[in-house]
Amino acid sequence: MKLALRLFALVVAAGLSLQLFFVGRVALMAVVNPQSTSFQRSEAWRLANLTTPLRWRQQWVPYANLPDALKRAVIASEDDGFAQHDGVDWDAIEKAWQKNAKAEERALKQGQWPATRQAPVRPAAAAPKVVGGSTITQQLAKNLLLSGERTLLRKGQELVLTLALEALLDKQRILEIYLNSVEWGEGVFGAEAAAQHYYRKSAMRLSQWEAARLAVMLPSPKGYEKRPNSPYLAARAAAIMARMGDSELP
Repeated sequence: MKLALRLFALVVAAGLSLQLFFVGRVALMAVVNPQSTSFQRSEAWRLANLTTPLRWRQQWVPYANLPDALKRAVIASEDDGFAQHDGVDWDAIEKAWQKNAKAEERALKQGQWPATRQAPVRPAAAAPKVVGGSTITQQLAKNLLLSGERTLLRKGQELVLTLALEALLDKQRILEIYLNSVEWGEGVFGAEAAAQHYYRKSAMRLSQWEAARLAVMLPSPKGYEKRPNSPYLAARAAAIMARMGDSELP
């Protein structure tokens, strides 16, 4: 019994130590720009093991020098309540949960998934797309310090880090770190690298259309990088551009 209690105490102590480490890292980001994120390091490792030459582009741009058009476009596309919520948009999560449940139910009825929810019955059948509900702060928390695995434990850790980010950093700093570290293509990270990669210009010179197009790429940047003339990309960018004026900046 005593051994079990000691093991339990050690596990609790290790968990608390890990949280303190994460909180310390977040607090430091209030004054120090993160050199890399967990996601970036995993991508660097993946690219380093490929036969093709490693391509890496990233250049930090202070918040004041990031164009308002890109800030508004990203907020309109990824998290239109960014300036108001406390890091978690519970309404968006509930809607995403309902949408995923409906998509899963349709897939089951169409025979795409068997009742056991294993691999699709027919090879050609696509599993329903999983819709998130993550805010910009949640995305930043995940990319900064966590792995890409999808487990309840990781989601719980993401929530803790999200609350820490919101408590220790202001909204401008959160958006600044996000726009400078988010992936925009194969080995392309941050707004400046994206602007140079896709438009051969600095981020400050992006037009509203170019900013909207970059914002739309964020959910699947590697895919859109391979399909730059996608009709969906153009249509979605037009919709985001129309909404940019309503986006509230922090």
